[in-house]
Amino acid sequence: MSHDDLILTPTHVRFRGRRFPCAIGRGGLTDAATKAEGDMATPRGVHHIVDMLYRADRMARPAPWARPIGPRDLWSDDPAHPDYNHLVRAPYAHSCESLRRADPMYDLILVTDWNYPAAVPGRGSAIFLHQWRGPGRPTAGCVAFRRDHLRWIAARLEPFNRLVIA
Repeated sequence: MSHDDLILTPTHVRFRGRRFPCAIGRGGLTDAATKAEGDMATPRGVHHIVDMLYRADRMARPAPWARPIGPRDLWSDDPAHPDYNHLVRAPYAHSCESLRRADPMYDLILVTDWNYPAAVPGRGSAIFLHQWRGPGRPTAGCVAFRRDHLRWIAARLEPFNRLVIA
């Protein structure tokens, strides 16, 4: 592990000498081999940060490599579709999640390489790092932070830094 890794502990994430409270999936932690779509669990393992998406209408670019979320951007969570666990655009007739939400939860998204880009149907989609709903409020499997903490982390990340979940 390195200074540039985000290390998930039972109570927080460590990164660059700081500790950040976080929320994980309602289903707790799960082994990568048993992770399944809809289990609400956060998968153990080493996950690389492969993309950074943000709402340009709500915040300044958090890092030079961040890409704006467009009004038609969605994330496919339909295991039966070839676009499963990938960014897609509306109109999209299959199961998906909107990345341009009315609430601020996805104003900044750090995308991990969990089951991506070569997605295995049903192994789980979209393990993001994003803004939390509040302290102690679980996610659907992602890792979530207070807004200012997420922005601090994003400003210091490089593509392919790692999220380590033991």
